[in-house]
Amino acid sequence: MTRLLAYLGRRLLGMLGVLLAVAAITFVIFYVLPSDPAAAACGKACSAERLAAIRAHMGLDQPLWRQFGEFVTGVFTGRTVGSGPYALRCSFPCLGYSYENSQPVWDLLVDRLPVSASLAVGAAVIWLVLGLGAGVTAALRKDTLTDRALMVGAVAAASLPVYFTSVLLIHGLIRATGLLPYPQYVPFGSDPLGWARNLLLPWLALAVLYAAMYARQSRSSMIESMAEPYIRTARAKGLPRRTVVVKHGLRAGLTPVLTIFGMDLGGLLAGAVITESLFGLPGVGRLFYGALVGGDQPVILGVTLLAAVFIVVANLCVDLLYAVVDPRVRY
Repeated sequence: MTRLLAYLGRRLLGMLGVLLAVAAITFVIFYVLPSDPAAAACGKACSAERLAAIRAHMGLDQPLWRQFGEFVTGVFTGRTVGSGPYALRCSFPCLGYSYENSQPVWDLLVDRLPVSASLAVGAAVIWLVLGLGAGVTAALRKDTLTDRALMVGAVAAASLPVYFTSVLLIHGLIRATGLLPYPQYVPFGSDPLGWARNLLLPWLALAVLYAAMYARQSRSSMIESMAEPYIRTARAKGLPRRTVVVKHGLRAGLTPVLTIFGMDLGGLLAGAVITESLFGLPGVGRLFYGALVGGDQPVILGVTLLAAVFIVVANLCVDLLYAVVDPRVRY
């Protein structure tokens, strides 16, 4: 237990360092860009005095190191944004105020996160079931017609961009047949069936691409694990085929799959920009795209940090799951 706590402590410190580095790099990138959010907020007919006042209100008149220091402090303790009669109190955790609508960035993220989380988790379940099922089946029937057919299908599916698959699904399942409604986000708590029915199409659009990649990865991992000496020993002991495949082969073969799953799910939790935009879902990805177009630095920084948090936390969870999936990792 002591070793586990020490390991978690080291990983948490490392995660904090990664998040600080991500925030610092994002700050530097926007500092060197030629665009000026204060000039955009001031408009075309803007006097020098008015521009200076807006820059002071946004805190852009301060040195970069001070802006970054205030941002990091505000994340943990809250801070006051702006100065004078227009100063705004930003409570913990403060990610600043949006330049576009003067709303707290944290509130915007919390409002959009359920949509992105619903999209990511639902798609992940589908692509795991399809990808692992196809990969394991192909590995157990290596060099057969089933194996070749599944891998050809996986390569073809992996070659299709998400936006192309989305357009095909919209035309086939909505316009041509009317089997599904055009996606509109429905909160899970108010209508679970409507929530799933409206998100099924975006789930499928994302799952097609990821399932194809997971099928190929799980097939190669499963073939490698089934060739290990302990698999031959298990078969020699007379264990049932199901036990050999599931308990010994699949568990060891899941390790590389878990690695990419943590990265993929962590990234999607912070928003799938293309999918949310195509289906009109008000998620974090769509918020991020709008912030990029409008040069809304606080929102861009907030979404970037949110994505970094999800990815590093997902990687930590994956590392801990290694010991559960593969007993050899415990040592």
